Amino acid sequence: MFRLWAKIFKENRMISDLVIINDDPSLNRTKKVFQAVDEICYHFDLSKPLWLDSTISDFKKHDKTRFHQDNFIDPIDFDFLEIHVIEED
Repeated sequence: MFRLWAKIFKENRMISDLVIINDDPSLNRTKKVFQAVDEICYHFDLSKPLWLDSTISDFKKHDKTRFHQDNFIDPIDFDFLEIHVIEED
């Protein structure tokens, strides 16, 4: 089972969160992450964030990263979106 936790923060407070679960064994980890981010963006009505080099580096090291305004083309009304892999096969 693959689970990814998404949290939206504004002024150092978590204002919303969502857990995405993916049980499809035919997908590799990268596809599961991208599919989960797509679902998160759909749920929160956000444009898809850009994966900058720093974002990719943080995700590879910690299984967790933050998307700030620099990662989005459209303006956002929160400080950052954090994603964290909390369980994987």
